Amino acid sequence: MSQILKEYLNTQLTELKDNGLYNEIDVVDGANGPVITIDGQKLINLSSNNYLGLATDEDLKQAAKDAVDSHGVGAGAVRTINGTLDLHKELEDVLAEFKGTEAVIAFTSGFNANQGAIPAIMKKGDAILSDALNHASIIDGCRLSGAKIIRVNHSDMEDLRQKAKEATESGEYNKVMFITDGVFSMDGDVALLPEIMEIAKEYDLITYVDDAHGSGVMGKGAGTVKHFGLEKEVDMQMGTLSKAIGVVGGYVAGSQELIDYLKVAGRPFLFSTALTPADTKAITEAVRKLMASTELHDKLWENGDYLKAGLKDLGFDIGHSETPITPVIIGEEKLTQEFSKRLKEEGVYAKSIVFPTVPRGTGRVRNMPTAAHTKEMLDDALKIYEKVGKELGII
Repeated sequence: MSQILKEYLNTQLTELKDNGLYNEIDVVDGANGPVITIDGQKLINLSSNNYLGLATDEDLKQAAKDAVDSHGVGAGAVRTINGTLDLHKELEDVLAEFKGTEAVIAFTSGFNANQGAIPAIMKKGDAILSDALNHASIIDGCRLSGAKIIRVNHSDMEDLRQKAKEATESGEYNKVMFITDGVFSMDGDVALLPEIMEIAKEYDLITYVDDAHGSGVMGKGAGTVKHFGLEKEVDMQMGTLSKAIGVVGGYVAGSQELIDYLKVAGRPFLFSTALTPADTKAITEAVRKLMASTELHDKLWENGDYLKAGLKDLGFDIGHSETPITPVIIGEEKLTQEFSKRLKEEGVYAKSIVFPTVPRGTGRVRNMPTAAHTKEMLDDALKIYEKVGKELGII
């Protein structure tokens, strides 16, 4: 190894560890369900994005097995050569129906969807108004575009209006986009989409909503945009297929013209082998389940409300979440990591989230109850939270 590289890595790793910012990666033995096993210890799992429990759903597992038998283990090519299988066409048609849009393009991940769609539309000479708490994949997609990035205070409509006015009336930019998460993953709050759309219409902004944590959760499962009845007005909806949907992948939904263009201009779509047959078929089965019934969605919200109320009653700072995502905000990074460590020792897996994922001094453990948790599991988790919280002087 290069000596310069060795010194650089050692310095960076030491600094991260000294400041309580180094993330230890745990290995889960077996499936990622409501209870997981790590190093032989069974833990109540409150850190998974598997909101609806579909990652271990028997129907999805069977659909994936059937697709391996009929279509093999890989798509064999990028979508634009001969990697587009009938399964991909079926998935995109079902997703478009689910989201209430004319068409959908599927990517191999949500991160790829943002990296592909944003730079395909926005270029040097354009401007992107971006909510201050947007996900890292949005930030990277914006940077790749070459457009001017204008940070907008989080969910601050006065700031958005002012910056939209300045950007559009300056004559400096060819086009202007506003981009936001639908549900913000670290705090669980929801974008003010009706107010955003009023401003967007006034200043002719292109609108882009990353609904990674809203799809399957908001709008009876169809997402944050549909929750507000704005599926015909928001220009671009991005979502993942790895969280509530339970598999892997991402997509962008919108007009037929938009999707036609992204299929020839979205670089991750053009240069990545397509989603595997098994994943594609399992995703389609998951979406059809959500279209057929709200049972899993309703159970998720029931469990989320139950855990949120329990943590609040114990005296924890749970912020202002409007969704099942429930942060327990500790503040100082080392205490946050110690809190997470003690929870794990007692039987709850709730991963610490610290800088740079959240701002310094706002360290937290983020709880993600799912439709698969039982009330007994949540009660056991609350007892452990109470014990550890009192032990560390947090409550």
